[in-house]
Amino acid sequence: MNTVDTPFIPKLAAAAWLMLTLMAGPPTLAVAAPGLPSTNVAWVAAAADADVDAAFARAKAEKKPVLLYWGATWCPPCNQLKATLFNRQDFAAQAKAMVAVHVDGDRPGAQKLGTRFKVRGYPTVILMTADGAEIARLPGEADAPQVMALLQSGLAAGRPLKTVLNDARSGKALSANEWRTLAFHSWDLDEGQLVPTSERATVVAELARRSAGAVDAETTTRLWLKALALSDQTQGLKPDAALRERVNAVLADPRQSRNHMDVLTNFAGALVKVLTPEEGPDRAGLSAQMDTALARLQADATLSRSDRVGALVARLELARLGQGKDVVHPKLPENLLREVREMAARMDREISDGYERQAVITSAGYMLGQAGLWAESEALLKANLSKSHSPYYLMSQLGSNARKQGKKEEALSWYQQSFQKSEGPATRLQWGAGYLAALVDLSPADAAQIEKTASQLFSEAAKDKGSFYERSARSLMRVSQKLTEWNKDGSRTATLNRLRQQLQSVCSTVETADGQRNTCERLLKSGSAPPA
Repeated sequence: MNTVDTPFIPKLAAAAWLMLTLMAGPPTLAVAAPGLPSTNVAWVAAAADADVDAAFARAKAEKKPVLLYWGATWCPPCNQLKATLFNRQDFAAQAKAMVAVHVDGDRPGAQKLGTRFKVRGYPTVILMTADGAEIARLPGEADAPQVMALLQSGLAAGRPLKTVLNDARSGKALSANEWRTLAFHSWDLDEGQLVPTSERATVVAELARRSAGAVDAETTTRLWLKALALSDQTQGLKPDAALRERVNAVLADPRQSRNHMDVLTNFAGALVKVLTPEEGPDRAGLSAQMDTALARLQADATLSRSDRVGALVARLELARLGQGKDVVHPKLPENLLREVREMAARMDREISDGYERQAVITSAGYMLGQAGLWAESEALLKANLSKSHSPYYLMSQLGSNARKQGKKEEALSWYQQSFQKSEGPATRLQWGAGYLAALVDLSPADAAQIEKTASQLFSEAAKDKGSFYERSARSLMRVSQKLTEWNKDGSRTATLNRLRQQLQSVCSTVETADGQRNTCERLLKSGSAPPA
């Protein structure tokens, strides 16, 4: 969902790997000022509750809604938003009817704001009333014109989404725009705002049934596709023949598959597995239909480069079904491997925008690895280190590549470099947690380096008041869990005791508000778990 809690592998087939397309011609580019998503919008840079409260007060005075964008400098899909949506003139014009708020996850206080607004995955874009009620959680995986249409619908209606959902479930009439808002809602980034995570698939299926005849068939189809994507073999939909036929119609129709591109590319494997639970002729047939639809999307020049790469990654996912998720050298058709190589080379050759490069090259590097083309993936990522404004992201991918191939020393070297080069308090805790986890897994005997790294992370956490909120708190809890696992036989108790003593000093200075000190004090205690 997609959250991006680990920097090592872009989740290209999940909605946390959210990518926008560009259909309405090239945008007018605007070079972003430091820390801002674009210069053509009067973004309010928020780093504390007071900043956000002032923005909402202004929105109330001006009778405008608030658009909250939560992102990070390194985040590939955030960079894709900057390359394809935020710099568009039509978005800038629409933004004048809103108070646009930008929260960078590495600003002081940003993680506390993440807790306040129930945002966890980068990027998250929420349209809210001036009173703070959520109108829409916008889908980054949809294309730019669709997002623009949803913004306009939300601005026109302005009803809190929870109210809209309750009305829909109770059988009350909704407008077409409200049905579309539910259909495009980022359910996988909802964080339980509307319904508990365990009930999402069932609720979206209920909406799909209720929408039939009340709105256009395309919106109903999107709800069914989302319900399928949220389902698995233990919860959610049990597809029937009618639903399978609906999906077949989407795959066969270029217009429909183009309109539902985001669901197909991000959830291709999930859709196939839910619709055909068992391997056999039915699954093979559906996979072939899905592959044909994805190949059309891959060749569609109206799509962004990011989405075309995403379509090819989805084809790889289908080709790998049944081979094991972690297989290093999958058996793939030669023509598919050729397409992967050509696509990666073309993206590297054509892209000139720095934001787009950060989004697409990281995807292409992942794609080459999924195809088992490890040397090509490594070469692409290394060649782009000097071209990236956040090279530590690419370094972590190189570490992941090396680890998958069993190259432990090389993996640790890249993970260490990625941590050393990382910037921003939340990012450093996240990357540092990843490096420590790799040390424990790949070099458990290196007690000195493990202790040194953990001690450094605790020292850095002590300097940032946001360390015990949201993503930063989860990074520290992962460090705690990994160290506890490392000492499961009791042989490193002395090391953990020294770290516990350091933590006692840190925790004594942490504020008690919002359970921050309690979060700190749970570190290095057996049975501790990341905050929900």
